[in-house]
Amino acid sequence: IKRPLLQNMKRPPEAGGPVRRGNVVVVTSALAGEGKTFVSTNLAMSIAMEIDHAAMLIDGDVLRPAVFKRLNLKPQTGLMDVLLSRQFSAADLLVATNVPKLTLMNSGTGQDRAEELLASVAMEHFLDELSATYHDRVIIIDSPPLLVTTESRVLAERAGQVILVVEADQTPREQIVRAFETLAECPIVMSVLNKAQANET
Repeated sequence: IKRPLLQNMKRPPEAGGPVRRGNVVVVTSALAGEGKTFVSTNLAMSIAMEIDHAAMLIDGDVLRPAVFKRLNLKPQTGLMDVLLSRQFSAADLLVATNVPKLTLMNSGTGQDRAEELLASVAMEHFLDELSATYHDRVIIIDSPPLLVTTESRVLAERAGQVILVVEADQTPREQIVRAFETLAECPIVMSVLNKAQANET
């Protein structure tokens, strides 16, 4: 999965690369429970193992944050807090891990208008800051499902690359089609078939 992402980061726009924020990758799905957090976490760890790359994993699923829970970490200040207050910077919120080139950012303090914050100008500026300041890292955002909130579509459109996770034999075809339709304005969209069973013959 990671190899095309890394190749796209190096490819100029005229050769099919992202126009902007090529190092910002949103991982999403049509519906909840398809395994996007699993894919986000493992993708970030895999990229961190690369010789020439590092990874930052942000829990952007503000409705159902799961990254820190999956990694047995205590919730703490994160994305929502930096969008609401200028007293925080990205560097203040990054959490080091026992993987040398992997850092994490939590979803942050729950907010009544968390979904709207993802679609705000503040988020736009924050992504610009992250992409430029941490240009040497692949910034992976675990996003809310596309068909659950409209804000997740806005977030995907602001990323340089998008990965759509599809649960094998479970996600209805019409939902997959709708998810791809919502990503029509995104520059680069790839998909991952998750939970597929190998056929033994």
